[in-house]
Amino acid sequence: MINFKNTYTQLPDHFYQKVKPAKFESPSLIAFNKELALELGIHFEKYTDLEIANIFSGQKILEGSDPIAMAYAGFQFGHPNPQLGDGRAHLLGEVNGFDVQLKGSGQTRFSRQGDGRSALGPVIREYLVSEAMHALEVPTTRALCAVSTGEMVHRQFGPEPGGVFTRVASSHIRVGTFQYFFFQNDLKSLEQLLNYTINRHYPEFNELSLKDKSLSLIKALIKKQSELIAKWYSIGFIHGVMNTDNFSVAGITIDYGPCAFMDEFKFNKVFSSIDHRGRYSYSNQTTIAQWNILRLADCLLPFIDQSLPKAAKIVEDEISDLMNLFSLKSMQLLARKIGIDDYTDQDELLIQNFIQYLEEQTIDFTLAFRNLPKLFNNDSSFYPASTKLDSFVDQWRKRVKSIDHLDKINPLYIPRNHQVEKAIQEAYQNDFSHFHKLHQVLKTPYTEQEKASGFELPPTKDNRVYQTFCGT
Repeated sequence: MINFKNTYTQLPDHFYQKVKPAKFESPSLIAFNKELALELGIHFEKYTDLEIANIFSGQKILEGSDPIAMAYAGFQFGHPNPQLGDGRAHLLGEVNGFDVQLKGSGQTRFSRQGDGRSALGPVIREYLVSEAMHALEVPTTRALCAVSTGEMVHRQFGPEPGGVFTRVASSHIRVGTFQYFFFQNDLKSLEQLLNYTINRHYPEFNELSLKDKSLSLIKALIKKQSELIAKWYSIGFIHGVMNTDNFSVAGITIDYGPCAFMDEFKFNKVFSSIDHRGRYSYSNQTTIAQWNILRLADCLLPFIDQSLPKAAKIVEDEISDLMNLFSLKSMQLLARKIGIDDYTDQDELLIQNFIQYLEEQTIDFTLAFRNLPKLFNNDSSFYPASTKLDSFVDQWRKRVKSIDHLDKINPLYIPRNHQVEKAIQEAYQNDFSHFHKLHQVLKTPYTEQEKASGFELPPTKDNRVYQTFCGT
């Protein structure tokens, strides 16, 4: 059924804790991603929903699986925390090179007095958003399974139904994983982690020296993360908590906590209830990604040169120009969204003028781009009249050769916060119909669907979501 491997357990014991998931009274299946299972080579045709629920809540451990909680540290809102780790997650093992991990599956030694459980809300949110991100062609963890545990967990607003989420990732190695050993000045373990990471994600660097492996990893991560953050910007996605422990060295979106998609455009938009100063706002995501990469570089300096100041200078010389990829990739994708496939620096002002217009007029980000073909063809009914709009349209028509393909670039459906919240609230009443409907709509975000009327619309005043919350 599943041929698990456990390459991470080949590393020394202090990289992780071997620990079994918690016991739950009556797990029941909410959703199982059969398409993803087939992609992984997992076959469940002969298993009942109850059997699947027991497997993906950790009640039944399959042969070959050896559950672990991974150790890591991190900078949280800019402040170092040397002891984090999987406090409510169990890595079951790897299937065809991909991690299969339970979230909300019980306590580990990294729980820090937490109960190790998850409320059902974060399970529903991550399932919907991660699969939507995949459909939007954004590198991401994937949703394999969602299970209700049949018990209540206690959170800040009182008792909530519990759940377990199963996610699939190319790995769960984070910048914070490197920092765990860096904070302990454990260079031996850092080197082991570096070699493991290179072998798993960047095997083309395997034969390089330790110095060149380190520099190559940093540069590869800049390229991957610049492409990732550009995609976030292009769809109005706000991660919400880009701590280094939530920052993948594989260049994928990981840890969907207080994440959200913008409705009306606001450059400095924040949704996360714990981000009081806007550190992880929409506009700051490039700056934070660059900062996180520099924190990885800190960890690798001893491998680049024995003199740390000299090593830092080497890194600076190697990556200073590469860091410009963040702004370039973002502009290229925003240019594509208005029909410019051959972006040059001269196009930046045109793009900025449109973005500024959206903010000034508080226009829905997703629909503003989706309606561009109509605007190009003289139907401006969606857009409030403005001299800035007139100027943009005039220059845009002179610059753009074709807009026929824009509906394949600009989605109609995104996991809007009020729709996700509705799915969560109904799930708390044991009604998963909206969850399943929304999930189905989000599978094909670029194609208008007859039975999806209303799912494309922004929230009304009454159902607007102003804040999102962490799952812990």
